[in-house]
Amino acid sequence: MSLANTAMARSFPRSHKHLLLLRSFSSTPHRREINKIYPSASAAIHDLKPHSTLLAGGFGLSGVPTTLISALESSPHITHLTAVSNNAGTDTHGLGRLLASGQITKMIASYVGENKTFERLYLSGRIALELTPQGTLAERCRAGGAGIPAFYTPAALGTVVQSGELPVRYNADGSVAEYGAAREVREWGGRGYVLEEAIRGDWAFVKAWRADRLGNCQFRLAANNFNGVMGRNARVTVVEAEEVVEVGAIEPAAVHLPGIYVQRVVQCEERVKGIEKYTFAREPGEEVQATLGTGEAAGRRERIVRRAAKEFKNGMYANLGIGMPMLAPSFVDPEISVQLQSENGILGLGPYPKRGQEDADLINAGKETVTLAPGASVFGSEESFGMIRSGQIDLTILGAMQVGMYGDIASWALPGRIKGMGGAMDLVSNPAETKVVVTMEHCDKNGGPKILESCTFPLTGRNCVSRIITELGVFDVDFSEGLTLVEIAQEVTVDEVKAKTQAPFKVADDLKPML
Repeated sequence: MSLANTAMARSFPRSHKHLLLLRSFSSTPHRREINKIYPSASAAIHDLKPHSTLLAGGFGLSGVPTTLISALESSPHITHLTAVSNNAGTDTHGLGRLLASGQITKMIASYVGENKTFERLYLSGRIALELTPQGTLAERCRAGGAGIPAFYTPAALGTVVQSGELPVRYNADGSVAEYGAAREVREWGGRGYVLEEAIRGDWAFVKAWRADRLGNCQFRLAANNFNGVMGRNARVTVVEAEEVVEVGAIEPAAVHLPGIYVQRVVQCEERVKGIEKYTFAREPGEEVQATLGTGEAAGRRERIVRRAAKEFKNGMYANLGIGMPMLAPSFVDPEISVQLQSENGILGLGPYPKRGQEDADLINAGKETVTLAPGASVFGSEESFGMIRSGQIDLTILGAMQVGMYGDIASWALPGRIKGMGGAMDLVSNPAETKVVVTMEHCDKNGGPKILESCTFPLTGRNCVSRIITELGVFDVDFSEGLTLVEIAQEVTVDEVKAKTQAPFKVADDLKPML
């Protein structure tokens, strides 16, 4: 600063001196500008070492940093990676490519899904897998980025995640080589909470819509998902941006990931964004019929869905599982207005898009293409699950494999198969605030009962289901008293319901017809 400027500064109040110094600094011609842009993805990850913990944004195929993953795949010497992501894409897209190349030896994820490579490698003992509820995963990463070493959550209480009975690694012969760690449990306000440790990454791969040379990032629609929370939580965060823009091109209020968290930016080379499940709008009634199937099964399912639609009340915020629950809004009275939430970061889900109008950045929790209703909002997965755990969601309707007589639910795992719990454990974690309704056929494919005294499959949650809707009737659930049949379908007798229900139940004095 010149002598004249120094003398001028002495005559100003302190706040004005500070402003003058800033102006002098910003106008200095020889000051070196911050520039985080790298010429290529391979240059941006040149110092990524084996045995690193890699955080990757994305949900399904939405918001997946494919350019950075491709660059890593082209560096086969970088191995023994621990990858943290909601899921691993598909067999040929996303992190699935690094599983196939053998560069990932451990996954921390909430969902295996339809990725057969992922499932096969885990069940054969070739990779380790730490399955974590989706909301817990988002919060573990958020906490790591916020300098919080651990936290308590209601999700997964009373499940194999909490007890440490969930296999992390198998032997080649299918026996369990390693189990997860049991979690500490504490009570507040009469409720139990599970202690979870934060995750901290060495590297984070993030996909952004726009980024500038300072590292400021803007996400597009539901492609925020895990990208923001991963980007705040690594020693080195690398962003691939669809558009690399000038500083100032992103409005300050539109910066979703501030540049302070980002070390490197590269240009995205992906030409076509992937979509896992193309789902389109159909003619009225056709969409429902396509999902319900045909024959007697379709009739049973339509009866369930029509009854589930009566659970909606005007002004509700609701979260719906894939399958039958997603069809319930088709039968809701037009006078009733409900806001639908999707745990990958949408509030205000609209209908499926018309063919040709699908958007890879707009998918629901089932990875289906969707639209937004007027007044919708989008946000990161960590905020989505904050809404869920805190009871801001009034109603959740989901399917189940089994329900116990005191409201336990099993919905995510079968013997010899692994899909992952996704967000289900979070969705049922606050039954005092969120009404949990299960829609399912009364018996399994072999004719065995699905309403039991105690679930035999791994639990999603304990004492959380308030109501069960099947094609035979409706049960209300008291967490200490058990089941009461409150509605019965036409041409169905109480004796038939008893014959197909393994758990005992009461019959309401004012038993109503299921309409």
